[in-house]
Amino acid sequence: MHLHSNIKFLRKKKSLTQEELAERLMISRSKLAGYELNITPPLDTLVRIAEYFSISLDILIKENLGSYTEYKLRELLETDQFLRGRKLRILATTVDEQGRELIEVVSQRAKASYLAGFSDPEFISELPRFSLPFLPMDKKHRVFQVDGDSMLPIPDGAWIVCEYVEDWTAIKDGERYVIVTEQDGVTFKIAYNKIKADQKLLLCSANPIYSPFEVEASQIREVWKYRLAMS
Repeated sequence: MHLHSNIKFLRKKKSLTQEELAERLMISRSKLAGYELNITPPLDTLVRIAEYFSISLDILIKENLGSYTEYKLRELLETDQFLRGRKLRILATTVDEQGRELIEVVSQRAKASYLAGFSDPEFISELPRFSLPFLPMDKKHRVFQVDGDSMLPIPDGAWIVCEYVEDWTAIKDGERYVIVTEQDGVTFKIAYNKIKADQKLLLCSANPIYSPFEVEASQIREVWKYRLAMS
């Protein structure tokens, strides 16, 4: 575990004194000094430290950041932020008159244009939309129409309600997702997460006649987790 040395390393990389960083983390300087030596912070403080440095807890704790070259360190941190949704991705959405988010509907016909328009507020605003009051209001949802028989028993033409996934490293093996990629467009598959190890997802069909395939994380544009189907 490299937590203590990493806190010190990241502080010095930002050219901060212990007093300056402690003030920004809302803790005492003596506590920070202990964290840099051998005392493990409580969970809420640990999360605050990770958020301040825009780094995942996994990397903060496990990786020896001081051993990396400047190029390798920048690559590691930027990749981590990208995969966790902290860079580049801004989700276009629509709201009702009360400011509540609506659920946009992406039909089979609209799928052809979705890859080009998913980040365009004007394109998203032109999609049909509605609300489902029983879904959590603190999550973003979108409906996609299934195309083909690769995910039986969910049939061709069914409508699936999906929840937006910001942190791609949280994709769970064996669960169903809509993956929007540069190469394949909108794809509904069973996902296996190889992002941390290989920066890839393995995508499988429920129908065994279709072969599994991998997609590079760099090709992914959006991820939506399947919640329910409507025929």
